Amino acid sequence: MLFLVFLLISPFFRLHAAPALKKAGLVTLWQPQAQFAGYYVALEKGIYRKHGIDLRIIPGVAGRASEDVLRKGEADFAVLWLATAIQERSAGTRLVNLAQIIPGSSMMIVSRKSAGIKRIEDLNERKVGLWDGTLSLLPRLLFRKYGVRVHEVRQSYTVNLFLRGGVEAASAMWYNEYDVLRHSGVDPGELNVLFLENYGLKFPEDGLYALEQTVARDPELARDFIEASFEGWRYAFLHPEEAAGIVIRAMQQAHIPANRSHQLWMLDRMRDLMLPAGKKEFDSQLKKQDYEDAAHELQSAGAVRHIVPYGEFVRRVHEGQ
Repeated sequence: MLFLVFLLISPFFRLHAAPALKKAGLVTLWQPQAQFAGYYVALEKGIYRKHGIDLRIIPGVAGRASEDVLRKGEADFAVLWLATAIQERSAGTRLVNLAQIIPGSSMMIVSRKSAGIKRIEDLNERKVGLWDGTLSLLPRLLFRKYGVRVHEVRQSYTVNLFLRGGVEAASAMWYNEYDVLRHSGVDPGELNVLFLENYGLKFPEDGLYALEQTVARDPELARDFIEASFEGWRYAFLHPEEAAGIVIRAMQQAHIPANRSHQLWMLDRMRDLMLPAGKKEFDSQLKKQDYEDAAHELQSAGAVRHIVPYGEFVRRVHEGQ
């Protein structure tokens, strides 16, 4: 017994003990769902711990923007849309893009074919449901670009307003609300869909961000976090049923209704977005052209005043970039 105690307190034992895990927090854009499956999978499967990180996932909630959580230092990393991040950086928050999760845009405007909305111009003088914040900024840029004036109606985070005929067109994400409409009994053949990306607004969506000071203080943490996150996404795409189960357990713990079919749809669409055209490996670097195009669109609309150079906005911490 004394010999065991000696081993436990000896300098040799302390020097060769496993290094302590680094605590870190990740704030997502919204509550648990398969849009964030890679992070929940990496957490539950011990991937973050394998990379030396004791990670806490902070779900986004209505009325508390994820960029605010990051800015206030309440999280080390955040999932943000590029448009939001550009606005934050222009306003003085020294955040940086560590990796681009979704390189394109999956935002759409949906309408029933009976409404006759086949082109952006057909939205003129129509009632259109728009979300708050950045999620309304992009459609407004589109309307401005095409000289369209719509009657904006505040859209909640359900599709009920559209289903009840309160608006003629509604905002939707390909991986989410579009499928919710299908589950609500709307035949996809009854819908007209306008993808914003097809009208010259290629705004990359989910990216992983941190404050400059976080990366400067511990660049290894930033690198390990990115590597573990993509490992989680790889596992999720290879094991979709298990990944959906992990997400659903997180949803149940947060007291959110969960539908397995919908979460599997969302995971499939995330794979399509993250690995377009059958790619086998992630292209996790935000493209310079995409950044500059988005920044100049925002600037021309008066949404930002100052644009930082691409090299100051992007940090290459992941070896695969």
